[in-house]
Amino acid sequence: MSTVSSAAGPMAKPSEWVVRFAERVPRDAEVLDVACGAGRHGRFFRARGNPVVLLDQDISRVADMAADARVELVASDLEAGRPWPLKSRTFGCVVVTNYLYRPAMRDIIAAVAPGGILIYETFALGNEAYGRPSNPDFLLHREELLILCRPELRVVAFEDLTVSTPRPACIQRIAAVRDAAERPAL
Repeated sequence: MSTVSSAAGPMAKPSEWVVRFAERVPRDAEVLDVACGAGRHGRFFRARGNPVVLLDQDISRVADMAADARVELVASDLEAGRPWPLKSRTFGCVVVTNYLYRPAMRDIIAAVAPGGILIYETFALGNEAYGRPSNPDFLLHREELLILCRPELRVVAFEDLTVSTPRPACIQRIAAVRDAAERPAL
């Protein structure tokens, strides 16, 4: 897969984990990219035709997308102690990569709409051997994503492993769905 382009130039490729489960997301389903950074996953889903919500404390790196009527930019520092900025909304897909703030996990999981999917990938304990992040506050414990998602979501796939590309790292990743008949706990 090639890199995604932005007004600022080429972007990093979307995560292979995200791409793997993207086909489960209907093209008209709204996608929330949490802690979006430069928006590589939001841009990927937007290029597929999905409406996207890009959430980050600093949205300057996705400001080039502001003119797109099917893109919503939400500037919010999830770690500032304020309420979840999208409390009453749910999404057909919630994507989180390379980000962990445990107090927001309940809200992130609740943001998955009935029939929707959570695609999550971030660093796990053991990553300190490979560099940053090395602070245990930002590293998942063994099977932590499984524990956090169950029983509210049904796990489709889970991995807890060491990868070599794009750089050596210990990661956990999960794809979990909310059954269509269920309503999220708010």
